[in-house]
Amino acid sequence: MERTVMYRERFAGMYSSWAFSLAQVVVEIPYILAQAIIFVIITYPMIGYFGSAYKIFWYFYVMFCSLLSYNYLGMLLVSLTPNFTVAAILQSAFYANFNLFAGFLIPKPRIPKWWIWLYHACPTSWALNGMLTSQYGDIDKNISAFGDTKTVVAFLKDYFGFHHDQLYVVAIVLVTFPVVLATLFAYCIGHLNFQRR
Repeated sequence: MERTVMYRERFAGMYSSWAFSLAQVVVEIPYILAQAIIFVIITYPMIGYFGSAYKIFWYFYVMFCSLLSYNYLGMLLVSLTPNFTVAAILQSAFYANFNLFAGFLIPKPRIPKWWIWLYHACPTSWALNGMLTSQYGDIDKNISAFGDTKTVVAFLKDYFGFHHDQLYVVAIVLVTFPVVLATLFAYCIGHLNFQRR
C-alpha cells in the first residue's frame, strides 16, 4: 500500500524515492531498539548467562543487529517483488537457508567447502557466532562433550570454529548486514516499478 503512495508522490514531484526509503529504514530503528531491550531484559536472566555488563551488551548488540537484518530483508524482498504474497514465498526460502547454514545444524567445520560461502553470507551464522563467542568464548572450565573432556573455549574452536579473538570481526559483519540490506532496499524501491496501467 505504501509503495503505491510513493509512486504517486514521486510522479507528482513531491519527494524522491531515497527520502521515502530513508524514512522507512529510520522509522524501524526505535521500534526494533525497544524490542531488543525488552527481549534482553526478559531472556538474559531466564537463560542464566553470566551477569556482566560486557556480556549483556554483546547479547543486546547481536540481537539488535539480527532483528534489523531480518526486518530490512523483509523490506528488501517486498521491494523486489510485485506483491506481498510473492515476497512471503521468497522469504520462506531465505529463512530455510538461514536455518540450514547457520552453523547449529551443521557446524562450520563440517560444512562442505563448496557451500561455505553460504555460511558466510548468512546473518544467522554471524549472530550465532557472536552470541556463543561473547557468552562462552572466555570460559576455561572443563566440560565433557561427545566423550571428550575439553575446555569451553577449545570446544567452541573445535566444534563450531568460533574464536573469541575474532569477536570484533563478528561485530563489524553484524552491523554490515542491516546497512547493506537497507541500501539495497532503497535502491530497489527507487528503480523497480510494479505499477499496472
